[in-house]
Amino acid sequence: MVSATKQVPDPSGADGGRAPDGPAAEHAARPEEHHVAPEHTDALAASLEQLPFRARIWKRRAVIVSLRVARLVSTGVRRFFPALRYIAQSLHRRWRRSLQFRTVLTTLLLAVTSFAVVGAYLSNQIANNLFQERLTQAESETRYNVKQVQDTFDGAQVTDQSSVITLVYDTLNAVEGRGSVIQRRYVFEAMPQQTKPRNRWVESRASDQLTVSVIPPDLRKAVQESGKDQYWASTVIPVGTEDRPGIAVGNKVTFNGTVYELYLIYDLNTAQQTLDEIQSVLWAGGAVLVLMIGAIAWYVTRNVVSPVSHAAVVSEKLAAGQLQERMVVKGEDEVARLGASFNHMAASLQEQITQLATLSQMQQRFVSDVSHELRTPLTTVRMAAEVLFDARHDFDPINKRSAELLYNQVERFQSLLSDLLEISRFDAGVAMLDAEPEDIMQVIAHVIEGAAPVAAEYGSDIILRGPAGGIVVEMDSRRIDRILRNLILNAVEHGEGKPVTITVAANQTAVGIAVRDQGIGMTPAEAARVFDRFWRADPARARTTGGSGLGLSIAMEDTKLHNGWLQAWGNKGSGANFRLTVPLRQGDEIDRSPVQLEPEDIVLPGVPEERNVLVLDPGPAAQPATAGKIRSEVSPSSKTAVHVPPKEPS
Repeated sequence: MVSATKQVPDPSGADGGRAPDGPAAEHAARPEEHHVAPEHTDALAASLEQLPFRARIWKRRAVIVSLRVARLVSTGVRRFFPALRYIAQSLHRRWRRSLQFRTVLTTLLLAVTSFAVVGAYLSNQIANNLFQERLTQAESETRYNVKQVQDTFDGAQVTDQSSVITLVYDTLNAVEGRGSVIQRRYVFEAMPQQTKPRNRWVESRASDQLTVSVIPPDLRKAVQESGKDQYWASTVIPVGTEDRPGIAVGNKVTFNGTVYELYLIYDLNTAQQTLDEIQSVLWAGGAVLVLMIGAIAWYVTRNVVSPVSHAAVVSEKLAAGQLQERMVVKGEDEVARLGASFNHMAASLQEQITQLATLSQMQQRFVSDVSHELRTPLTTVRMAAEVLFDARHDFDPINKRSAELLYNQVERFQSLLSDLLEISRFDAGVAMLDAEPEDIMQVIAHVIEGAAPVAAEYGSDIILRGPAGGIVVEMDSRRIDRILRNLILNAVEHGEGKPVTITVAANQTAVGIAVRDQGIGMTPAEAARVFDRFWRADPARARTTGGSGLGLSIAMEDTKLHNGWLQAWGNKGSGANFRLTVPLRQGDEIDRSPVQLEPEDIVLPGVPEERNVLVLDPGPAAQPATAGKIRSEVSPSSKTAVHVPPKEPS
C-alpha cells in the first residue's frame, strides 16, 4: 500500500530556499511522514486481526453451501432411482403381458441395429471412395506442378537476391492455384544439414497461416531420405479459425545448388462437407424408415393381437358367468374363422351349462318335493315302528329282531330325510342365520353329552381341552351344535376306539375348535373331497357307517353362513383332524385360526396353560348315556383342579 505525500517548503526560507542535503534534508522534505506511518500500521494490524474471524465466516458459509448442495443431490438421487426403477418395472410388466408391445419393440430394435450396421458400412465406403478420388487427383496435380517448378528453377537466369526471391515467390504462387476446384497450399523448406551456397537467399516459404509444423514428421523424414519419389500423408491445416482435413504431398526440388522440400497441401473440406451431408441424409432416412417400420409393425400386430385380446376379455366374462358374451367377427380370414369357432364353442358351452343348471334345479326341486312328500308317510311308518318296538318283548325272537331292525332303519330314514330337507333349503338360498351372543363352551359340553352313548358304544374317550372361562360368540347355536355333533360323531365312528381330543382356543377375532381322532385317517386327496355330498372314502364299507353322507356337507354350509372356516387334515394310520373357525362377532374377517390344522402328537397349539378337561370313559353298552367317570387335568401352573360336570339330561 502506497500513501500519497506532498512536499512542503521550509517556512524559515533559510539558505535562499535551497533544500538541505542529507538525512536532515530528507526529514525536512517529508514533515508529515511521522503522522502517516502510524495510521497505515494501525489499519494493517486491524485487517490482520480480522482475518481469522473472516476466514471462519467464509468456512462456515462454504460448509452450509456444501450441505445444501449435498442435500439437493441426495434428494434428486432418491427421486431419480425410484422413478427409474418404476419405469423399468413398468416396461418389464408391459413386455411380459403385451404381445403387441413385445413384437413392435423387437422389430424396432432389429431395424435400428440393421440400419446402424448398413449405414456405418455405406458411410465408410463413401468416405473411402471420396478420399481415394481426391488423393488420386492430388497426386496427379502434384507431379505436374512439381515438374513445372523444377523446370522453372532450372531455366532461371538470376544472380541477385531480389530476383531470386521474386522468382521463387511468383513460381510458388502460380503453384498455389487459388482458382482451382481443390485449393492447394504449399510449404517450401530448405533441407537441413546441407552446405549453404554463396547465393542461397531463400530458406523457407509457405502459404499464409502455414508453417512447416503442419507437415507430419514421418512425411518429412520419407521425403528427406528419398530421391525423386513422391510421398503423401493425411494432415490437418488451419484455415481461418477452424482446422480442416487435408492431404500433404511432398517432393524434392533443386534451385541454385540447394535442395528444397516442396509440399503441396490439398484442402479436403469440400469432400468432408459432402460426406457430412451424405451421413445426415443416411441418419434422417434411417430414422424415418425405423419409424415407418415401427408404425407398420404396430398396425400389423394390432390387427392380429386385437382379436386375441378381445377373445381373452370375452373368455374372462364367460368364466365370470356372462354366458351371452360373443366375439365380433369381421371378414373371412383366419382370425375371423377363429372368432366364429370361439363363438360356436361359447354357444355350445352356454347350452350345456344351461342344461346342467336346469337339470340341477330339477334335481333340487325333485329332492325337495320328494322329501316333503315322504314326511307324512314316514311319520305314520315311524309311529307304527315305535309301537312295534315298544311291544317287542311280547314277540318271539324272530319278530322281536324284525321290530328292532324296523325301528333302527326308520330312524336312519328319518335322519336322511331331515338332511335332504336341510340341503334343499341351502340350495334354494332360504337358509337364514339366527345369531345371538352365547357361550360356545356350553354348546360343546352339550354336544359331548349327546355323543357320550356313541362314544361308549365304540369304546372311545372324549377329551376336551379349553380355557377355564367361557368364550362368548355371536353365533347360531343350533347350527354350531349340528356342526360339532357331525364332527365329533364322525371322529368317534372312525376313531377305532382311540381317544378323541377336542381343542378350543380363541384370539382377538375368532374362536377355533379342533376335533382330533387317532383312527384310520385319510389321504390329502380324500381330505379335499370329504365335504362333498354323498362322498365316501371307501364305497365298499357298510352304509350303516358314516351316516347319510350329507352331514359334513351340511356342516360346511352352516360354516359358510357364519363366514367361517371348516378344514380337514388327515394322514393314513395317524387319524384325522377337523378344524372349525368362526368369528367372535358377525361381520368380522378371520385372518388366522387360533388352533393348528396339522396337529401335534400330544398337545395342539393355542391351548392355554390353565384349562379344564372333561373325559368321558366308555362303559357297558347298557349303561345310561350320562354315566361316566369325570377326570380333570391340571397344568403345572395350576394349583387346584376345577371339575366341569356334564349337564343334566333334559
